[in-house]
Amino acid sequence: MTNTLPAIDDADLVIVGAGIVGLAHAVDALLRGLSVTVVERDDRAVGASIRNFGHVCTTAQSGLGLTFALAARERWLTVGSKAGFDVSECGTLVIARAADEAAVLEEFAAERGPNQVVLDVPSGGVEAMTAAHFPMDLRVDPRVAVPAITEWLESEGVTFVFGANVVAIESDSTMPVVVTSRGRIRGQRVVHAVGHDVDRLFPDVAEQWNVERCRLQMLEVAPPNGMVIDPAVLTGLSILRYSGLSAMPSAGAVRARIADEAPELLDVVMNLMLTQRPDGALVLGDTHHYARTHTPFDDERNADLLLREGARLLGAPLTVLRRWRGIYATSPHTEFLTASPAPNVQVVSVTSGIGMTTAFGLAPHVLDSF
Repeated sequence: MTNTLPAIDDADLVIVGAGIVGLAHAVDALLRGLSVTVVERDDRAVGASIRNFGHVCTTAQSGLGLTFALAARERWLTVGSKAGFDVSECGTLVIARAADEAAVLEEFAAERGPNQVVLDVPSGGVEAMTAAHFPMDLRVDPRVAVPAITEWLESEGVTFVFGANVVAIESDSTMPVVVTSRGRIRGQRVVHAVGHDVDRLFPDVAEQWNVERCRLQMLEVAPPNGMVIDPAVLTGLSILRYSGLSAMPSAGAVRARIADEAPELLDVVMNLMLTQRPDGALVLGDTHHYARTHTPFDDERNADLLLREGARLLGAPLTVLRRWRGIYATSPHTEFLTASPAPNVQVVSVTSGIGMTTAFGLAPHVLDSF
């Protein structure tokens, strides 16, 4: 890794952003035999790519998201093996604690079939009326996986330039030029993948797609009584968040019941879910708040709601180990923003909070579009 510009500044592909979307494009370009330079404003990836659950939530997607997620699943397994980090084939447990939630799982199982959804599985220590297991879903530790992918790509010849803020992307007579705070880099093609900061360099693209920033309240808590939960755990609130589940006929009844019983959970757009890190800590989340520019102040009531609902789910009081904000791009018009504001330049952002799940499937689609 370097903080200086590469000696040869005409790579086949220049990628702006070293988060999971940028890295996915670097991986696919490498496999195509292209020379690649990745430019990142920080010393390492510190955004949404490491502030998430590490949940590769393949099964609950629909449409183009499902297509990308299925392709990404296979790429995660391949890259994990090459880069030397664990990709757990633990699946996802979706628990139903009410009859309407159980109805959604039954409808989903009927649509997807037994290879993707297994009903009435043990709930893994979490009290539930019934549950569904999604065996295809994966789990990684993002704080390990993202640096490991970066190091592997560098060992394979990908050039990383850290600490270089991109201030413009221009065109000369032959190719795009990425203008950074450390100098200029030319590339045959450029992918701009900076997550929620699309508007910093391309305000017209962000305005066209009505891009906002979704701020998440997330917690890491100690596992009660040393509890071990291998799969990711989703709940009835998750049914309202994932397009494959929310499209089921009974999902409306789930929303109506929650609106009647606990409207404060819908007010903060809570997705009550968790994953377990290798050290045993549980990543618990999350609440969702939408704005183009957010207040710098966190409302402790959001954390209180998460802790209340997490304690009810796990049957014990919870001890907070860490708190943080997650932020990702969101758009009411698309799950995947792709735009070409100039020749051989692609602006790419996953605008649905499923970058870890879909980026490795999205990247080949984008590179094919050049």
